[in-house]
Amino acid sequence: MSPVALEKAFEWAEEVGARPKAVIIVDLYGQSADYEPLLALCNRYGVPVIEDAAEAMGATYKGKACGTLGKFGVYSFNGNKIITTSGGGMLLSDDTEALNKALFWATQARDKAPWYQHSEMGYNYRMSNIVAGIGRGQLAVLYDRVKARRKVFARYKEALGDIPGVGFMPEAAFGQTNRWLTVMTLDADITAVTPMQVIKALETENIEARPVWKPMHMQPLFEDNMYFAHREEASVSDRLFAQGVCLPSGSSLAIEEQQRVIDCVRISLKCRS
Repeated sequence: MSPVALEKAFEWAEEVGARPKAVIIVDLYGQSADYEPLLALCNRYGVPVIEDAAEAMGATYKGKACGTLGKFGVYSFNGNKIITTSGGGMLLSDDTEALNKALFWATQARDKAPWYQHSEMGYNYRMSNIVAGIGRGQLAVLYDRVKARRKVFARYKEALGDIPGVGFMPEAAFGQTNRWLTVMTLDADITAVTPMQVIKALETENIEARPVWKPMHMQPLFEDNMYFAHREEASVSDRLFAQGVCLPSGSSLAIEEQQRVIDCVRISLKCRS
């Protein structure tokens, strides 16, 4: 998230009298946002921060664990995450009262009564004990998985980073990414090949790849909402969406499997190993 864009959004919200209840900051592809300026802005306007660390378990920002930087933090244990229970996630906070309230709502909001009684609307958002146990068992190897994914990224960058028009998501100086997914960017004006052409070439070899996340302001659901860009003349997220490719990045990806991906990418870019 851009502090410049966020300040524009806050100024507009003040003008129209629509101060947000919270700001959700996403740690994208395993790398944290730059929290110091963002937290300073949110504190100035009195708006709490929810850290979406769904992709960033095991990553850090200035020595602090991602997921612990806002009023609340969230991890995902979806099937494609670095720690998985097939589904579900975790809510983090140092506000015990708020966590207890969230747990109350997540467990059907049942009142303390000998019968089923509800004074508030509740939900059934509990994770089963079995899958929670599977997740806890993986915590012992979390940093082994982070190390493995960082090696996957390093091999991709070494093998493909010298191709004109090809780039990779850099690691910011303020933290360490877990390299949940390796993201490659293609400048089609230089490569003469688009990300979708590379994705389709990989697909023909039964290799899964995908575009980067579609920006929120481009989603049909939010097409009528206000959007604030870092620079008025160009949207960074639009450019990354047009250029980005997510490559296979699993912790257990074998060197031979990764080499197959690399060879396919190079062929699609009309290069040779």
